[in-house]
Amino acid sequence: MDTNQNLVHGAGLGLRRSFLNQIVDMPPAVGFYEVAPENWITLGGRLGKQFRAMTERFDFVCHGLSLSLGSTDPLDEAFVRAVKQFMRDHQIKFYSEHLSYCSKDGHLYDLMPIPFTTEAVSHVAARIRRVQDILEQKIAIENVSYYAAPGQEMAEIDFFNAVIAEADCDILIDINNIYVNSVNHGYDAEAFLKAVPAQRIAYAHIAGHYVEAEDFLVDTHGAEIIDPVWKLLGKAYELYGVFPTLLERDFNIPAMTELMREVNTIKTIQQAWHQQHAQQSA
Repeated sequence: MDTNQNLVHGAGLGLRRSFLNQIVDMPPAVGFYEVAPENWITLGGRLGKQFRAMTERFDFVCHGLSLSLGSTDPLDEAFVRAVKQFMRDHQIKFYSEHLSYCSKDGHLYDLMPIPFTTEAVSHVAARIRRVQDILEQKIAIENVSYYAAPGQEMAEIDFFNAVIAEADCDILIDINNIYVNSVNHGYDAEAFLKAVPAQRIAYAHIAGHYVEAEDFLVDTHGAEIIDPVWKLLGKAYELYGVFPTLLERDFNIPAMTELMREVNTIKTIQQAWHQQHAQQSA
């Protein structure tokens, strides 16, 4: 089974249809792009041609929205095979999904937290292994934001690590989700970060969130990234070195100049690590 770490590099951007037309002829300086395969597999016509023009020139990764790894519904193996073909068609490097579920006898249209139990560890890890067998490569699993933890038997980080170990998969580390959960559930974000099996990190997400109250944040991907989240990204690089990091923006999408300002902030933090590391090695 192939491992896919380090197949993309630098600072990435989530590709959205709303600005595809804008960038296809004048692409910004982005290291790689990410797409949700559900939104692009069946795309044809002008948008389909523009998407093909992008995948022929740039590195891409897939980030799934609907696989529902934690569900008790049967795993949608037909969809996994469709993703495999989509990735082959576009030479897409990698596939990631959420450690969550979004279906129970039909789609729920939201990413729900999997109960942090030993039974759930075995259940979801087996489903991840099956996906990896079909794709014939490892996938990355993302730590998700959550707002309640019914039936909790273990801490979030212990559950996450147990799933990753039993599934033998890679990690998509979401920096904003760590920060949001640390505020909402009262834990130390850096302690969570330090407990992650860093050798499995394939790439990272960073995004903005909505402040509902001082102790309640909502992961929206619809706002600018705040300073504590940038600092947590810097801490992650300090701990583990630089890994590919992608800006997610799904709502209130600003002008490309504003998106690139945040992509360039990722680059700046990455470059600062490289410069410091070079000085220490000199």
